[in-house]
Amino acid sequence: MQKTLRSLVKHWVKAIVAISLVVALSFGHADGALAAGGGRIGGGSFRAPAPRSYSAPRSYAPGPGYGSGYYPGGGFGLPFLFPVFGIGGGFGGLFSILIFLAVANFLVQSFRRSRSDDDSLGYSTESPTISVAKLQVGLLAEARELQADLNAIARKADTSSTTGLSEVLQEATLALLRHPEYWVYAGSTVQQTRLEAAESQFNRLLIAERSKFTGETLSNVNNQLKQASSSSLAVAEKAGALAESGPGEYIVVTLLVGSQGKLQLPTVNNSNDLRQALQQLGGVSGDRLLALEVLWTPQAENEVLTTEDVIVQYPDLKLV
Repeated sequence: MQKTLRSLVKHWVKAIVAISLVVALSFGHADGALAAGGGRIGGGSFRAPAPRSYSAPRSYAPGPGYGSGYYPGGGFGLPFLFPVFGIGGGFGGLFSILIFLAVANFLVQSFRRSRSDDDSLGYSTESPTISVAKLQVGLLAEARELQADLNAIARKADTSSTTGLSEVLQEATLALLRHPEYWVYAGSTVQQTRLEAAESQFNRLLIAERSKFTGETLSNVNNQLKQASSSSLAVAEKAGALAESGPGEYIVVTLLVGSQGKLQLPTVNNSNDLRQALQQLGGVSGDRLLALEVLWTPQAENEVLTTEDVIVQYPDLKLV
């Protein structure tokens, strides 16, 4: 009996200690988790794609014949239509009615063909499907060159054009693909929505990620380059130097992509899934890319995230 009671007490003590650690990690470290600045590269908009101009098929006028004496260049002359209403003459009313019906049928068929061609080109009047994708990668802090690569991309990128944003997406995914030995955590989500709701969904994800930074020490958004002052960078570097004594050090990179059509990303459970997701995301063509955000933290090369930082701020990431 005494042995059973002692075992029960030990069980409850372990449970209380575990709960205390979780509470301390979630609440006691919440302030300390916001200890790193971030970098940001982004641009684009969720405007509806402009429809291409459509040219109706050219109608070729017949040679000398019906109407050639009434309308320059040939074609059906007005005197064929006027007899229907009792105006003019020259042909029987029945024949004029048949001609009128033929012209009306031609116009209706031409209109239907133009609508069909527009739909086949992808410019239907219905709201297009938009994909909003998020891919996050947590790397060991030894991948210092990754921070340098992203910093260089931010300083030189043209984020005011679709072509420039497409290049940023390719360069960012390539930078991550070049460092598979440092991959530790990853996660991906994709949502399909209509154009009207895509922007709010994209902005919601963006605000959630930006709120994890103490500040954006380097950003290039819509071709507006901003960098923190030297005093702010000195404070960040000092904080990073203190964090270097921690047991775990990481860098987290987030890619947010808004694109036309259905974008499929694999559920990331291992490094092969992550490699495939990066390749698919980097392969989004410029004519489909609507908006892009590349975020990474820490941005300063002497700053790191601890294991607790990653657990608290990025709970959805999985070990790969």
